[in-house]
Amino acid sequence: MKKICEAKTLTGERALFKSENLTVCDCIFADGESPLKESCNIDVIDCLFKWKYPLWYCHDINVRNSTWFEMARAGVWYTNNITVSDSAIEAPKNFRRCKGLRITNTSIPNAEETLWSCSDVQLERVIAKGDYLGMNCDNMTIDGLTLYGNYCFDGAKNVVIKNSKLISKDAFWNSEGITVYDSYISGEYLGWNAKKLTLINCTVESLQGMCYIEDLVMKGCKLINTTLAFEYSSVDADILGSIDSVINPKSGRICADSIDKLIMDSSKIDPKLTTIICRNNNNKPKIGMTG
Repeated sequence: MKKICEAKTLTGERALFKSENLTVCDCIFADGESPLKESCNIDVIDCLFKWKYPLWYCHDINVRNSTWFEMARAGVWYTNNITVSDSAIEAPKNFRRCKGLRITNTSIPNAEETLWSCSDVQLERVIAKGDYLGMNCDNMTIDGLTLYGNYCFDGAKNVVIKNSKLISKDAFWNSEGITVYDSYISGEYLGWNAKKLTLINCTVESLQGMCYIEDLVMKGCKLINTTLAFEYSSVDADILGSIDSVINPKSGRICADSIDKLIMDSSKIDPKLTTIICRNNNNKPKIGMTG
C-alpha cells in the first residue's frame, strides 16, 4: 500500500528525494530544485510544480490533473515509464531522454526544445506550441496532436502520426520511417533529407515540400498551394486534385488530376526515371524545362 503525502507546500531542494511507493495529492512543489529526483512508483495527483527539475532519474511515475508552471523547466529528464494525463505544462524543455512515455489530453503551450531524444512514446490529444518538438525521438505513436511550431521531429525515427494538425516549417527533416495518416500539414520545406516518409490521406500545403527525400510515398493526398514539389526525391505519389508545380523529381511515379507546371531539367536529373501521369488528359502539364 502506498504512503500518502497530501495538501502540503513543499520547499527546499530535493524535498521528496528518492521517494518510493508514494501518492502525492493536492500538493504544491514551490521553490526548491529536484523535489522528486530518483523516485519510483509515484502517483502525482492534482499537484502544482513551480520550480525546476521536478522529475529526474525517476521510474514508474503517474501524473494526473497537474500543472507545470513556467519555472518548472526541464521538468522530466532521464525518467522511464511515466504517464502524464489531463495536465497543463507551461514550462519549456520538458521530457528529455525518457523511455516509456505516455502523454494524453494535455496542453504544452511553451514546447520549446521539448520531447528530445525520447523512445517508446505515445501522444494522444496533445496541443503543443514550440519549435523542435520531438527531435531525435524513436518509436512514437501519435494520435490527435495539434502542433504550432517549426522543425518538428527533426531526426526522429519510426513514428506513426494519425488525425493530427501540424503547422510546422521544416517538419520531418533528417527523419526515417515516418508514416502520417489522415492529417493536415502546413509549412515550407516539408520532409527534406528524410528517408521512408509516407503520407496517407493527408492534406499538405508547402513551398518546396517533399524534396531531397529517399522513398517518399503519398497515397490519397491533396496538395493545396504547393509549389516546386519533389525536387531530387524518389517518389511514389498518388495525388487527389492538381499540383501547382513539380520540379526535378529524381525517380519514381507522380499521378495527379493535373500538374500546372512541370520542370524536368536533364542537366540535373534523368527525366526518363520518373513517370508523370495526369488523369485529366485535357490538362497536360505545362513544361518549364526538359531535356
